[in-house]
Amino acid sequence: MTKRKRTKDKKKPPILLLNDRPFEEQLRLKDRALTSCAEGVTIADATQPDYPLIYVNRGFEKLTGYSAAETCGTNCRFLQGKDSDPGTIEEIRKAVNEKRECVVEILNYRKNGEPFWNRLSITPIYDEQGTVTNFIGIQSDVTARRKAEAALRATNVELERANRIIRNDLQAAAKIQASFLPQSEPELHGIKAAWKLIPCSELAGDTLNVHCLNDRYTVFYVLDVSGHGVQASLLSVTLNHILSPETGRVSRGAGGQSNDLSAVSPTEVLNYLNRQFPFDTAINQYFTLVYGVLDSIANRFRFISAGHPPPLYVPAGKAPEFQDLSNFPVGIVEDPSFREATVQMSTGDRMYLYSDGLVEVANVKGEHFGEERLAEELNKLRTNSLKSGLPSLIHRLRDWSGEDSFKDDVSILGFEIK
Repeated sequence: MTKRKRTKDKKKPPILLLNDRPFEEQLRLKDRALTSCAEGVTIADATQPDYPLIYVNRGFEKLTGYSAAETCGTNCRFLQGKDSDPGTIEEIRKAVNEKRECVVEILNYRKNGEPFWNRLSITPIYDEQGTVTNFIGIQSDVTARRKAEAALRATNVELERANRIIRNDLQAAAKIQASFLPQSEPELHGIKAAWKLIPCSELAGDTLNVHCLNDRYTVFYVLDVSGHGVQASLLSVTLNHILSPETGRVSRGAGGQSNDLSAVSPTEVLNYLNRQFPFDTAINQYFTLVYGVLDSIANRFRFISAGHPPPLYVPAGKAPEFQDLSNFPVGIVEDPSFREATVQMSTGDRMYLYSDGLVEVANVKGEHFGEERLAEELNKLRTNSLKSGLPSLIHRLRDWSGEDSFKDDVSILGFEIK
């Protein structure tokens, strides 16, 4: 068994507490401490009328510009001025008369007339009999902090004003955007139509519409601009305008009568949009679109899906069918060679156009609602009217996500052959 050498503890220097020092040395140390303190320190005589100052330290002289000779023998109220708050002055007076502690912030004035914010702490000092003999005052210059707080308040007021303007502008923009959406029950020839658009924020990147060109042709589309907010909504409003019949981009005719109009083919419309809106890497924005024209005489629906989820065809009495048609999103490539498809429809058949935000609604596990559940749900809703079925679908999506709002715009447009 080896013996461990015991290391000798190094002797620490003895700690000499203040009370262990000779009395005169204690006084000198306390005096040096008060004198050297960076804060302003004052002592007032509580046994004399008007509580005159009997001591001020160098910190007080530096803070106020007044010397000890000028201040001792007078009440400290000489620091007050025209803009000192009367309520705060009264609070100080009351605390001193009641012989209790007091902490306030008051606007005081230096000897040269310069104002400064003073954090004043007043504490009574008691003798052995419990009588208040003195008041000690600690003064701290908090002007910089008060100015910073005032600047912050002013900034907050300005930000609130700016936010109010932005909110008003966003509400106005949302109304303009909503004005481009179809009527709640658009009047169509031989067709029923219904739609739902739920933006994830005040302004949507999704948009949709129905345009009845005449008794024969009706245009349907749903588009999804990448991103959210103002930038996405501006592009969606622009596209809604371009795709309106008034611009002549979706219909042509020379007879001057609505029934003389002929629908421009989906391929022509998409090629035009592809030329006008090439992908811009600077803003990294593009859009997908499903655009179709229904011929109500032949019950044929011609459409193009450009980077968009496939339309869902729900024929009467048959299983739903997704109309897969792969194409590039609009503007991604210079010559996309868009492929067009046609669906022959019959009375009672339904067609649904929707955005990816609908099928990508996720539950708490991160699982998407998906196309298969969408088809199952819309097939179940065949017994409902087209108009009542879509709110039921949205309710089902909220149940799936467990939330009232969605993380992406959700839009769906359906029509039925009567």
